[in-house]
Amino acid sequence: MTTERIAENVTFAYWVPNVSGGLVTSDIEQRTDWNYEYNKKLARTAENNGFEYALSQVRYEASYGAEYQHESTSFSLALLLATERLKVIAAVHPGLWQPAVLAKLGATADHLSGGRFAVNVVSGWFKDEFTHLGEPWLEHDERYRRSAEFLQVLRKIWTEDDVDFRGDFYRIHDFTLKPKPVHTPELFQGGNSTAARRNGGRYADWYFSNGKDFDGITEQVVEVRDHARAVGREVSIGLNGFIIARDSEKEAKEVLKEIVAKANRPAVEGFRGAVQQAGASTGDRKGMWADSSFEDLVQYNDGFRTQLIGTPEQIAERIVAYRRRGVDLILGGFLHFQEEIEYFGSRVLPLVREIEASDNARELTPV
Repeated sequence: MTTERIAENVTFAYWVPNVSGGLVTSDIEQRTDWNYEYNKKLARTAENNGFEYALSQVRYEASYGAEYQHESTSFSLALLLATERLKVIAAVHPGLWQPAVLAKLGATADHLSGGRFAVNVVSGWFKDEFTHLGEPWLEHDERYRRSAEFLQVLRKIWTEDDVDFRGDFYRIHDFTLKPKPVHTPELFQGGNSTAARRNGGRYADWYFSNGKDFDGITEQVVEVRDHARAVGREVSIGLNGFIIARDSEKEAKEVLKEIVAKANRPAVEGFRGAVQQAGASTGDRKGMWADSSFEDLVQYNDGFRTQLIGTPEQIAERIVAYRRRGVDLILGGFLHFQEEIEYFGSRVLPLVREIEASDNARELTPV
């Protein structure tokens, strides 16, 4: 089996730094900020430098370097209203949201933003966020079964009238949403596990993967698209990657070395303990973070594994190599967001487009 479809062009997204502490759990300087004014300026910079999407993070209480957190849906809407083209994806937890309530919010956000609001369904890794709020903590595969129902209910409410849904987690009776969204919001499913891949293929528009090397992402692309094909659907693939683009490879690698050397070890180890039970609790140990090393977890979504670290030419070549393996979107994290997004837009993105144009002229065969 091949990865089949290759996007004409890779799409780019960035992590919204709406929680404190930056995108690496390290004491290295990070010229970034979690406040709204910084993020409003950053969103405008990103949409003017080739980024089509932004992903707002979700945390509900202080944890592992993220002492302060802005709520994802409201923050996403604020960024949408401050921009013109950028699509903003709000991460949400089933179990802490009733899907019909989120569907109502999403429809309003769609109208206010001209169709630029999207949702990333994250099934939950931080047990304390649920138990501290008095909500039950389900085992891994049960959390993903709940997410599968959540995705189905959202889409039905946005696209149908008189909705009835009888699931194990959600019961909807004769419900009609008005006004419906003008553009049905895109649905993203995050994860790595077998259960996440099934949800992504069967119910989402996009499947988001943690950082992976070529072999790791190829395996996921094939499996997710097999699930989609089985139910007559298509799904797009997003891949997380922490981007360190510098004028020389040596400089970029020195930055990575410094990030890891200055890691906040207690915070990283605490995060490791919290998340690795989630991945290890799956029967096949394919869950998120199940095999992540300490170095991987300094960037808490395995972003170093994607190896987007080097010169603009090296990073552009590697991004296009991921495209050849079926990746549609790169979700980038940065050490110094404002200046590095500008650098990426001026130095890396044009090279990506040049290589893509050459590939397209040669009618590239999927890997």
